[in-house]
Amino acid sequence: MELHITPKEQILRELEVIQACEEETISEEVSKVIEYGQTLAPYISRSGKLLADAKHHLNTRMKEDTFDALRKTAKQGGATAKAINAIVDSLCAEERYLVDFAERVNRCGVHRLDWCRTLISKAKEDMRLSGMQPT
Repeated sequence: MELHITPKEQILRELEVIQACEEETISEEVSKVIEYGQTLAPYISRSGKLLADAKHHLNTRMKEDTFDALRKTAKQGGATAKAINAIVDSLCAEERYLVDFAERVNRCGVHRLDWCRTLISKAKEDMRLSGMQPT
């Protein structure tokens, strides 16, 4: 199976673009909400893929650094598992950041899309109550 993992630099660039979209303030006008939702939906899918790719980078780095840390620790007389984990975590800070960023962007997109649905439902109910839409 051939994996198509997005490079870390590209993950960061794409997440910044998606985050900018999520930070936009839009009106409650239904057509604008629908347009925003249509823009946002593919970003949610893409941010999910970017999250998986970021986790792949983290897991790969952790695997490499864990083995290196274990080898060095064995040569130097030993350290606790907690100490080794702390060392590995510090070595993987960039990858952990990408995972955290991707999770937040993905979650924010899902919540914003839910917000769009709520606004559309509200508009439909307002139309129904005003007699503009049959029940």
